[in-house]
Amino acid sequence: MSDISTRARFDIIRYAQVWEDADVLLAALRVRPGDHVLSIASAGDNALALLVADPASVTAIDLSLPQLHCLRLRIGAYRVLDHAGLLELIGSRPSDRRGELLDRVLREGGLPADCADFWAALRPGVIAHGAGGVGKFEHYFRIFRNRVLPWVHGRSTIDALLTPMPPEAREAFHDRRWANWRWRLMLRLFFSQTVMGRLGRDPAFFTHAQGSLSDQVAARTRHAFTALDPSENPYLHWILKGRHDTALPLALREEHFATIRDRLDRLTPALSPLETFEGQRFDAFNLSDIFEYLDPDAFAKLYGTILNMAAPGARLAYWNMMVPRRAPEIHEARIERKVELDRRLHAEDKAFFYSDFVVERVR
Repeated sequence: MSDISTRARFDIIRYAQVWEDADVLLAALRVRPGDHVLSIASAGDNALALLVADPASVTAIDLSLPQLHCLRLRIGAYRVLDHAGLLELIGSRPSDRRGELLDRVLREGGLPADCADFWAALRPGVIAHGAGGVGKFEHYFRIFRNRVLPWVHGRSTIDALLTPMPPEAREAFHDRRWANWRWRLMLRLFFSQTVMGRLGRDPAFFTHAQGSLSDQVAARTRHAFTALDPSENPYLHWILKGRHDTALPLALREEHFATIRDRLDRLTPALSPLETFEGQRFDAFNLSDIFEYLDPDAFAKLYGTILNMAAPGARLAYWNMMVPRRAPEIHEARIERKVELDRRLHAEDKAFFYSDFVVERVR
């Protein structure tokens, strides 16, 4: 993945939580008991979520040490906190004891010394926003929530959007009350590639982008507000309210807490490019959106490396935001495309900003 490693910064927390829907990821990968899984780590939520499927191992890799610190903090939190404490530390729920919870994880959670020092330095931000709110991307949404959204809608309208209602009522609410001229103008400006690149993602992530990000976000937002139920969408809750409340991502749901905690020894964080594991065999790959950061030649080369690491029947799942990536033509003969499945899962995807979700099976 050297194509992006030389162009983007990896010395900051870019994503303090994973903005990819673990529900569709697990439905795509269909991990079986005993499988070995390779996962992009990011902030760690989906690497942890994969433990629910009972794999033999999950290897969570990243080029960014701060991103792996996010995963290691979560591992420590699962070890020493109860479920309520985990949610408060992450920021999913309000809390007046985040400092105390953080200190306990740093003291008792078995974190490496450099990781504990890293989070100790971020203590004020964790207390204010939760460990899931201290990344650059979350800061971008905080600016939107605190400075931009109040110009568009009041609190009562936001609360109404997040209240359960039938699909026909959601459509009427969106078209008549939510999508006013201020909302449409804001989508064009704040969710442009320029603004998101400067305040949220790294500008290098848009090097190979095609089309208009704001147009895509506008279309996908309407889908998320009408076809899906906003009251059950954790990503939308955080964007609009700065917390998850009762709409939790898979890894944070109470019914999975004990299972994940009991299987933490199967999860291995690794500061490493994907190519390091060539020669090993994996049954499933959570590839996040790494392909869209690469030029076509680098993409084809990395894809070939993944195929060489894939056991027969292995599944690949990955997202595209602005760059249409599917199996390169040179490798198509080795791949079975799951087009109907990935279209269905993309329609269900609560992390609604992606243009595509791809599921492929190795022959």
